[in-house]
Amino acid sequence: MRLAEFFTGVAAKRLSHVEADPQASNQHEFNGINSFRQIFGDADRSFDTVFVYLTDDDEPLRSSGRTTWYDARRNQPLRSAEYRLYFPSMDVSDLFRPDDLLIIALRANETLLIASAPSGSSIGGQLLWLFGLEAPSAESIVRSEPQMDRDVDYVVRWVLDAVGIEVAPPPVDTDVLFARFGMDMPTTRVFSAFAREMAEDCDPAEDVDSALMRWLDTEERYFRAFERLLVEQRLRTGFVDRSNAVDVEGFVSFSLSVQNRRKSRAGHSFENHLEEVFRLTRLRYERGAKTEGRSRPDFLFPGSEAYFDDTFDAGSLTVLGAKATCKDRWRQVTAEADRIETKHLVTLEPSISVHQTEEMKSRSVQLVLPRALHATYSVEQRDWLWTVEGFVDHVRAKQP
Repeated sequence: MRLAEFFTGVAAKRLSHVEADPQASNQHEFNGINSFRQIFGDADRSFDTVFVYLTDDDEPLRSSGRTTWYDARRNQPLRSAEYRLYFPSMDVSDLFRPDDLLIIALRANETLLIASAPSGSSIGGQLLWLFGLEAPSAESIVRSEPQMDRDVDYVVRWVLDAVGIEVAPPPVDTDVLFARFGMDMPTTRVFSAFAREMAEDCDPAEDVDSALMRWLDTEERYFRAFERLLVEQRLRTGFVDRSNAVDVEGFVSFSLSVQNRRKSRAGHSFENHLEEVFRLTRLRYERGAKTEGRSRPDFLFPGSEAYFDDTFDAGSLTVLGAKATCKDRWRQVTAEADRIETKHLVTLEPSISVHQTEEMKSRSVQLVLPRALHATYSVEQRDWLWTVEGFVDHVRAKQP
């Protein structure tokens, strides 16, 4: 599956004051976008559009409506064309701020995705990376075709999911799921072990980082397939209460349970596969060990017994927080394990902003990512990032 199956063109710009501030203008138009004609053409046209406003800390806000592409000077033949894209007033546009990043993507079904994010945000950087765009300057417009040869892999699906585009992973053999689990979803730990068993072309002894990503991808594929079967089965039974009336609350509750299971599973499966990496590489560790107060770091090396032994060299202790997605939660690791000065944090989040990684450095947090994610970061950031293999080597060197 390729990105070109979802998008045929994309462009980026920075929102100007007149576009973002309703007090400055009530036109509701994106201006100075004549270069977008390479995507939309010269004829006036309208699009069904999904708008989304994304930040690094809050849940995305989404709206839908119609946008209109037109030449404001079409009836003035002596003047050069001036194309604009009209958008309606909505909750998302109320959040627009000057200098926000604006991504306008034409989907393969001839609808538009318009995504906006604060300047310098991680999610903004992830969108630019996804489409192979350079960061636009304050008022200029950058236009580029998406990277059509890009596979829709685990990382690409991660970013698409952030903007509300769910991409089904490659199909799997559901007969294997039935044979192993019937129609009962197992615990995350059991399902993670099953995914490692099913993963192909995977040898942790040769490449820890690649193995970790393969395990995660395999688990997601089988989980989504299993989830689809369970959801389809539940939908077939319908949602009615004892009086045979439509059970709206039951439907809402079921929908929320599906979403919550997805969110909790992602973090737990990440920790499960990391634990297997540490087991296979023969590291001494403790998962969820208690340190000071109520702090329970995800992984403590070599463990709590050594941590609370005052005679044990603090320099031989290591703490690792594991966050599938960082957002503002990465700061939690700074308050864990007081005896350890430098905290390590492993994540699956691509293209975290320079501002965030600089803050991590200033607070003695070392970021660890699977090698495949390093390419989503700037060249300057990559020199500082650690791979999972590098982290394993670091801990191994400190353990007898």
